[in-house]
Amino acid sequence: MTAASSAKLRLSRVRAAAFAALAGCGSLVACGTAQAALGGAYASIGADQAQLRASIKMTAHSAYEVHELTLPSGTTVREYVAGSGIVFAVAWTGPSLPDLQQTLGMYFADYTSAAQSRRGGRNHLSLKRSDLRIEAGGHMRAFFGRAVLVQAVPAGVSSNELR
Repeated sequence: MTAASSAKLRLSRVRAAAFAALAGCGSLVACGTAQAALGGAYASIGADQAQLRASIKMTAHSAYEVHELTLPSGTTVREYVAGSGIVFAVAWTGPSLPDLQQTLGMYFADYTSAAQSRRGGRNHLSLKRSDLRIEAGGHMRAFFGRAVLVQAVPAGVSSNELR
């Protein structure tokens, strides 16, 4: 093994460890207010805005609304709300991870479990079940992800719309 390939292997291991550590960071943040987490009610999106100290913009679509929260870090969190008032998908992108425990709510444990037994590229997480889809990845200063409750997606809505 050459010195260059050895260094690449060490860097790959460091990146994998850092990604796994970041996946667990949200569990260290206590959330004292109600949140509009994945699967949660629309009524508490205002609490998310206050908790995250975010600006918010709402966009209405025919079958759902998107509440886009911009965090002080520059990260954007989009919460997709069905006509029933339930958050059926969340997506994030930006230079830092949002509080994923708050964003994913009761599905955060599924995320951390998938992060620990990650399949996919070095910096990519993918969980595909019949009820839940989570994709996440990125690297320092460029993170992204989305989580979707498959059965709660309104009829006629494409997964490509949920970014």
